[in-house]
Amino acid sequence: MAVFTPILQAQSVATFVVPSFASSSVHLPTSSAVNPLYGSVARAPATQQPIQLSLIDAVNRGLENNLALLTQQQNTRIDSGKGLSAFNALMPNLSVQAQTGTQSIDLAALGIKPSIFAPLHLPPGTVPSIVKVNNTSAQVNLHQQLFNLPAIELWRAAKSNTSVSDLNTLNVRGNVVLLVSSAYLQTLAAAADLQNEQALLQADATALDQAKQSHAAGVATDLDELRARVQYQVQQQALLNAENTFAKDKISLNRMIGLAANQPIELTDAAPYAEYAVMPLDQAKQIAYGRRKDYLSLLAQLHATELDRKAAKYQRAPSLSMGGYYGVSGQTDGLYHGVFLAQGTLSIPVFHEARFRGDTEVVDAHLSALREQIADLEVTIESQIRSSMLDVQATAQLVKVAQSNVDLAREVLQDSSDRFTAGVDDNLPEVQAQAVLANAQTQMVNALYQYNQAKLNLARNTGVVETQYQAYLGE
Repeated sequence: MAVFTPILQAQSVATFVVPSFASSSVHLPTSSAVNPLYGSVARAPATQQPIQLSLIDAVNRGLENNLALLTQQQNTRIDSGKGLSAFNALMPNLSVQAQTGTQSIDLAALGIKPSIFAPLHLPPGTVPSIVKVNNTSAQVNLHQQLFNLPAIELWRAAKSNTSVSDLNTLNVRGNVVLLVSSAYLQTLAAAADLQNEQALLQADATALDQAKQSHAAGVATDLDELRARVQYQVQQQALLNAENTFAKDKISLNRMIGLAANQPIELTDAAPYAEYAVMPLDQAKQIAYGRRKDYLSLLAQLHATELDRKAAKYQRAPSLSMGGYYGVSGQTDGLYHGVFLAQGTLSIPVFHEARFRGDTEVVDAHLSALREQIADLEVTIESQIRSSMLDVQATAQLVKVAQSNVDLAREVLQDSSDRFTAGVDDNLPEVQAQAVLANAQTQMVNALYQYNQAKLNLARNTGVVETQYQAYLGE
C-alpha cells in the first residue's frame, strides 16, 4: 500500500525579541533531532491486553501526551508569568526590613583625639578611643509609580503576548489533531489492505487447489498448476509486506499518542466515508481569517508590537513616583525613636536620545516584518483553501471510480474462475483477473485515505480541524 504523508498547511509564527526596555522573550527548547509534533510522553508501560482505540480516543490521547503541545503549554505559563512581572511594576511595592548589628569605632582613626577635649578639662579616660555601638532598626518601605507611560504600555504588550501564546497553543492543538487523525486513517488503510491481501491469498490457495485437481484429472496442463503456484507465492509476498506495513503504522500511531511502541492496540472504527459538500471559497476564507490560529497569532503579535512602539516613544516622557519608609531605630538595649521618610521623585530623561531612537528602530523593524508576514499569510490561506477544495473534489471522484473498478474486477474474476472450473479455459485469465482485483482494491483503499486526508486538510486550512474533524470525516 502506498503511504501518503499529511502536509501541515499552517504558517509558522515568528517570535520576536522585545526591545531592551522590556523583558526578553524566553521559550523552552524542544528536541531538534525529531519533530516534536511526532513525539509524545509515554505515561505507562506496555501491557499484554490490547487497548481498544477509536479515532476520538486516539485524538484525545494525542492532545494529552503530545510533546510539542506540552512544551507550548509551558511556554504559555512563561508568558503569563512575564505578564504578572510587568503588572507588578505598576503596583505598590511594600517591603519590611529589620536589622541589628554591632559597630566598633576607632575615634582616633576618625580624627577625634584627646587633645580636642582638652579645653573641657575632662578627666583622663573620660572619652575612650574605641567606642562600641549596638544598633537595631526596623522599618516598612513603600514605593509606588504614579505616572510611567512606558511601564503601562509594556504591561499591555505583555498581556497581548499572553494572548499570542494562547493562540499558539491552539495552533499546535490543531496540528496534533491533524497528525493523529491522519495516522489513525493511515493505519486503518493498512488494515484494509492487509484484509484484502489475506482474502486474495485465500482465493489463490483455492485456485491452486483447483489447478492441482484439474491437472490430476487430466483436464488441465502442468502449466496451469505452475501459474497458480507462482500466483500463490507472489500473493504470500504481498501479504508479508502488508503485515509489516500495518505493524509499523501501529507503532507510529502509538508514538504520536503516548503509548509504548510494543503496546497492542485494536482500532475500533472503520475507515469513514461520507460525501462532503465544499462550501463557497469566500465563505471558507472568512472562516479561516476568523479561526486560523496562526493568522490570529500574527495579528496579536502585531498589536503587542504596536504597544511596544508606544512604550519606546513614551520613554521621552517624564515619570513620577513616590516612596518612603517608617520605622524605629535605636540602641539595642536602650531607647528607640521613630524614623520616617516621604519623598516624591520626578524623573526627566536627558541625553538618552540615541538609545530611544535605537529602541524605536528595532520595534519599527519588527512591525514591518509582521505586516509583511500577515500579508503573505493572507495570500497563502487563499491558495491553501483553493488547493484543498480541488483535492476534496478530485479525491471524491477517485473514490467513486475506484469502487467501480473493484466491482468490475470482481465480476471479471468470478467469470474467469467459472470458465476455468468448467474446463472452458485455462487459468491464465483467472490469474490475471486476480492481479487486476488486487490492484483495484489497493487503489480503493488509497483513494479513500486520500479523500479523508483531503477533507482533514481543508478543515485545517479553514482553522476548524480541532473542533470539527469528525464532521468533516462524516462520523
